[in-house]
Amino acid sequence: MTSVHHSLRFRLASTFAWFGALVSLLLSLGLSFATHNLGERLMDETLRAEIEDTISRRLRNPDSLPPATISVRGYVHVPGRSAEDMPPELLRLNPGKHQLTLGNIPYRVAVVDQGDKRYVMLFNEMRQRQREEQFLFVLIAGALIMTLVSAAIGWWLAGRVVAPVTELARRVSKASPEDEVLDVAKGFYNDEIGKLARVFGAYLKRMRAFIDRERAFTADVSHELRTPLSIIQGAVELMEDDDRLDEKQQKRIARVGRAARQMIDLTSALLMMARENTPDEPVEPDCDVCDVVRDAVATHRHLVSAKTKVELAYCSHPRIAAERTLLGIVVANLIRNAFAYTESGTVAIVVDDNCLTVTDTGRGIHEEEIGKVFQRHFKGSTSTGAGIGLSLVKRICDRYGWETVIESTEGRGTTAQLFFAGYS
Repeated sequence: MTSVHHSLRFRLASTFAWFGALVSLLLSLGLSFATHNLGERLMDETLRAEIEDTISRRLRNPDSLPPATISVRGYVHVPGRSAEDMPPELLRLNPGKHQLTLGNIPYRVAVVDQGDKRYVMLFNEMRQRQREEQFLFVLIAGALIMTLVSAAIGWWLAGRVVAPVTELARRVSKASPEDEVLDVAKGFYNDEIGKLARVFGAYLKRMRAFIDRERAFTADVSHELRTPLSIIQGAVELMEDDDRLDEKQQKRIARVGRAARQMIDLTSALLMMARENTPDEPVEPDCDVCDVVRDAVATHRHLVSAKTKVELAYCSHPRIAAERTLLGIVVANLIRNAFAYTESGTVAIVVDDNCLTVTDTGRGIHEEEIGKVFQRHFKGSTSTGAGIGLSLVKRICDRYGWETVIESTEGRGTTAQLFFAGYS
């Protein structure tokens, strides 16, 4: 199941939330900068007005004192007079605006020289900075709230946007090629999702037509092949019981019978493989591997040369859940190849708990051909077959979760191992 954190709705909502957070951050930074700049301009304007007022008052009354409030404090320095009440840091300032800290208190300072007098005006920035910090906290809280609101709205909008896609996915997941009534495109608008739904509907119709053709073909093949093969097998059985046939004729008839049985088994296997493999597919729950191996050895014993010795070892008697016909195809291919390509030496067949091992001392396989033996229609340099045996083995193994491993050395022999899954 797809994780929520990787769903389309989550990604759309998170994108909307990030966008809201970014807009809120930029807006907060802009407001914070504007507030700070406006505060400085107001303080400078206050200092300028206080200095002008002090100069005006002292022109009328030279003994008039500068302002001394909580926010604004002024000094007037007259050359030749004592400046004990003025901090020495102020005497070293040039005319203009300054930023200064006195006694751990930040001040905005304005210095103006008027005639022989110096006017110094200080604005206590402590309260202004506290207000700016409070405003910044409000901006941060607002940005967080905006982000959460954006996420909530984004989640809701994403749900509205993704709802048609979710509905389409639900319909497609429940759609079956056998169901001709269901129309996945029904009810969708003529937008992108509707076009996609109609494309899925068209593919389902094509699949239904393909399945109908496949079923008709399978039924025809099943009838047209099995019927003559059954007739051939019946005729062979009758001829095998005829005592008038000599030994050479009996061998030829036996060969025809073996070919007919192999053709029947191969047809059955191919028809089984053509069916869709479903989890509820009924399989033979108690298939005896040793019994299948014995039948395969007996069927292909005629391929063993006079100089080849066959060794059978049943270390265990595993029973697996599989179609006996399909297991027989796999086992027969491995054993038949070992018999056919071993001119002299030994073919050892060992059945273990979860593994069938077939080892021969035959021709072997070229090193560069090992990785291609399971490819359809691939024939090695020493092969005389059609190149479909091991490819069919691979398909059957993939169907049941088995694994086939082939190791070979050219001129020294081959070892083929079939590992079963779900053995008992």
